[in-house]
Amino acid sequence: MFNFEKLDVWKKGIDLADLVYSLTRCFPTEEKFGLTNQMRRAAVSVSSNIAEGSSRSSRLDFARFLEIAEGSLFEVVSQSVVAIRLGFLSENDNQTIYAAADELSRMLSGLRRHLLEANG
Repeated sequence: MFNFEKLDVWKKGIDLADLVYSLTRCFPTEEKFGLTNQMRRAAVSVSSNIAEGSSRSSRLDFARFLEIAEGSLFEVVSQSVVAIRLGFLSENDNQTIYAAADELSRMLSGLRRHLLEANG
């Protein structure tokens, strides 16, 4: 087992990707290479950056990758608003994404803060 697989924040990132993939299945076919792809890539990027950052040799580097993961998380939130406006996503589904993103954001911030405090 790799170290990142033990992190609850990484597991929540995987859960977010599952959620986004599930909710974007009903998006219009013509959005396959548009918003569907963007939301999925951003969601997968969250856990990917956590995993990659955990392999870095310094806490500062890991903290930077957590910052990038949070940026990807915010992309998903923003893209879900676009999906609502286009009628692809219900308000209820958006709230589900938002709640998952909020929890994950707090976890990323906490881990990042811990890494930076331990470093300095």
